[in-house]
Amino acid sequence: MNYILKIACKDEPGLIYKISKILYENGLNIEKNSEFVDNENKRFFLRALLSGELNVDEIVNSLKKELPKNSYIYLTKKRKKKIVIMATKESHCLGDILLKHCSKEMNAEILAVISNYDKLRSLSEKFNIPYYFISHENLTRREHEDKILKILEKFDLDFIVLAKYMRILSSEFVKHYEERIINIHHSFLPAFIGANPYKQAYERGVKIIGATAHFVNDNLDEGPIITQDVIHVDHEYSWRDMQKAGRNVEKVVLSRALDLVFEDRIFVYANKTIIF
Repeated sequence: MNYILKIACKDEPGLIYKISKILYENGLNIEKNSEFVDNENKRFFLRALLSGELNVDEIVNSLKKELPKNSYIYLTKKRKKKIVIMATKESHCLGDILLKHCSKEMNAEILAVISNYDKLRSLSEKFNIPYYFISHENLTRREHEDKILKILEKFDLDFIVLAKYMRILSSEFVKHYEERIINIHHSFLPAFIGANPYKQAYERGVKIIGATAHFVNDNLDEGPIITQDVIHVDHEYSWRDMQKAGRNVEKVVLSRALDLVFEDRIFVYANKTIIF
């Protein structure tokens, strides 16, 4: 049986020894181990892949006794994560995730797709994924989100993936799933907001377009960054060429981010991420 152990705590001498001793005394083998010390903030981070049979509560309690006060200790059986995808009209990110799920390339189980339009139903149902259409028409944001939350409550989910979901989530909604909502966002130099960002970028003659995958928090598009990438464009690109190229980057960046999240490789600390 394989397990993932993640620890974040105040840095001090002997942490590796204390952790390894507890694992060894409980008959566990460390198959892979990664550590990082943030010297500026005096913080220690560790991720380990363990094999063996264990009692999770017993190991966690043993670690709590030996590690600094208020240590973050996460120990879980290695497993597929359960996710719900939220989308609007664009199909490229949703389609990429559905294909990877179908070919078993993703360490996750898709429980459902939720959208504020009915446009992507046929795509989802081709992969036998339940589709929930919850229109936002004639509803306040609170009313619309309450309907979504009622659907989400049906599922024992680990993460929500925003696959180009084009509505701003309220802080009340985000609080239900803190550090469990992953978003993909186009990112340019300079950045463009509002309708048709690729056309805006074309009109400004940008030379780089890209994408950022991040966790969602209370501040719009300012959550901890997971992955980013850019590509170069030039004057020969029309805005539709930029849009096509940008969507390809978005798919790749989101896919990389989801792999990291689903494999428990990420720590969030001070609105930043430490990734092993």
